[in-house]
Amino acid sequence: MKETIDKVVSLGLGIVMAGKEQIEKTVEDLVTKGEVNRSESKALTDELIKKGAETREQIEAMARERVHAILESMHLATKEDIERIERRLDALERSRERE
Repeated sequence: MKETIDKVVSLGLGIVMAGKEQIEKTVEDLVTKGEVNRSESKALTDELIKKGAETREQIEAMARERVHAILESMHLATKEDIERIERRLDALERSRERE
């Protein structure tokens, strides 16, 4: 069964991005072809969904890190930078109003 899981997972990103229905259809096709026993199909489906979710989370984390690095290299103002400047402006406006 592990060999079959590895085979299906090796299909690549397509299976990672597939929804539960697509994974179930793929496993049903494997059952029809005799590559997976009917009794193993539920476990295989669950394993593929689990691996897909884990891989999707890893890809999303890598994408977030990469976007963050790109934005940082562009030296753009962050939300925190803007909030800090707004606080300073508010303080300056209040001090001028008192004058």
